Amino acid sequence: MTEKMRTFGYLCPTCRKQVVRDRSAFALAASGAVVACDCGKSSLTVDAEERTFRLSVPCGVCGGEHGAVVDAARLLEGPGIGLACPQTQQLCCFIGEPYEVEREMAHLLLAADKEAARGEDGELFVDSVIMHEVLSELREIAARPHGISCACGSEKYRMEVRPTYVDLICADCGARLRVGAATDEDLDRLCCHWTLKIKG
Repeated sequence: MTEKMRTFGYLCPTCRKQVVRDRSAFALAASGAVVACDCGKSSLTVDAEERTFRLSVPCGVCGGEHGAVVDAARLLEGPGIGLACPQTQQLCCFIGEPYEVEREMAHLLLAADKEAARGEDGELFVDSVIMHEVLSELREIAARPHGISCACGSEKYRMEVRPTYVDLICADCGARLRVGAATDEDLDRLCCHWTLKIKG
C-alpha cells in the first residue's frame, strides 16, 4: 500500500523562490516536520500535538513569519488548506494534494509580486516590467551560494522595494546596497553580477 503524502508549499521571503516539499502523513502525525528552502534562510516547521498541528510559516508576501494551529484531520485529508498572511490577507502557504499546491503556489507568486509592486508606501513602480525582472534576478542571485552577503560577514538581509529601486539591508549591521530598478540599464547592470555584496 502506498504511503499517503502531503505537499507543503510556501514562498521563501529571502530568495523569493517557491519551496514545495512532500512529507508522509505518518511522519507528520508521529513527529511533525521541517520544510526548508534550499537557500538555507527560511523554513516552515510543523509540530504535532494531540489533535492539531502547530505551524510556523515564513511569509513571502510581507516578509515576516506567521503561526497557525490547524486541525489534524484538515491538514492530513482532503484537497488541501491555505494559510493567509494576516497583514495582507494574501495566501502565504498551502498544504494538500500536489496539483492543488502547484496551482496555489502560482497564484501566490503573482500575489507576492503584485504586493511588492506597490512599494513600501503603496507607490506603483515607474516600470513594472523592469521591476519584475529585477526582483526575479535578485531571487536567482540569492539562491546561489553566498549570493547576497554583507562586508560584515552576515548573509541575513531584508529588502525594501521602492518605485525606482530596491534596497538590500543587512539584518545585522544595517548597511544598505541600492539596486536600481527603473531602466534597461539598471537591469543590465544587475545581470552582470553573479553575487552581490552589501558594503558595511
